[in-house]
Amino acid sequence: MLSAVIETENDEEGLARSLASLIGGAVEGMLRDVVVRDRGSTDQTHKVAEHAGCVWLPEADLGAAIHRAKGEWLLFLQPGARLLDGWVDDAAAHVAKATMPARFSRSRAERTPFLSRVFVRPDALVQGLLIPKARALALAKSAADAEALARGLAMKTLQAEIVPASRKR
Repeated sequence: MLSAVIETENDEEGLARSLASLIGGAVEGMLRDVVVRDRGSTDQTHKVAEHAGCVWLPEADLGAAIHRAKGEWLLFLQPGARLLDGWVDDAAAHVAKATMPARFSRSRAERTPFLSRVFVRPDALVQGLLIPKARALALAKSAADAEALARGLAMKTLQAEIVPASRKR
């Protein structure tokens, strides 16, 4: 069982897209809950989270969000990122046999141009992060947010695909 953790700040549309892609995991019994750690939204992000039945944590620190998650594994996503069909099976297989963090493969349809991949440092969470809760708690002691938690981790790349969130301008 896993819990999703999504950090938001004025991301109502992105949050809705991400939550819609998680429905299959909830139906299959893989996704136990979704924790939304908000960093000061002034839009309707809280209503999107509330209507979807998420745990809403305004202005909470990363450790508090991780503690509130019920799953033994955590799935960190950027608001707007969408997991594609097949993610549930890949994630279930990974958590059943592995202890190392994992990320999803970028969708072939949404790949960035080659030179952008070479010269622009991507966000650490652009491909999501699947990590044991205990490890995330240990890393959260020195990380201010999920991006910092994911930065520099050695990860396995799963076959399941993710459509990354579009970059904020």
